[in-house]
Amino acid sequence: MKRDMICIICPRGCSMVAESADGTIKVTGNSCPKGQEYAINECLHPVRTVTATVRVENRENTMVSVKTQTPVPMENMMDVMGALRAICVKAPLAIGDIILDNVFGTSIIVTKAVD
Repeated sequence: MKRDMICIICPRGCSMVAESADGTIKVTGNSCPKGQEYAINECLHPVRTVTATVRVENRENTMVSVKTQTPVPMENMMDVMGALRAICVKAPLAIGDIILDNVFGTSIIVTKAVD
């Protein structure tokens, strides 16, 4: 299997090709070891940081932006979004506050203060 990708680890944005053969992945086009690691992880176990908004129950028409503290497996992204849709939080909130813990091995943190 051959997969073209662009590395997102640094601003250089290397165009890479990852080829799978005999149980190994060969990466070409990367300028640094981080690109190779990114390509291998992207092929074997892709993860993403989930960003969303959550309702604030004690403020009218207010939402607060949140994100996962660490990336979660792509196959769990919709489950994380479902957990976020199910909750309401109360203000005041500060950047970095944890509003939901242990969601697929990570926490959900606030990214915008709400007074």
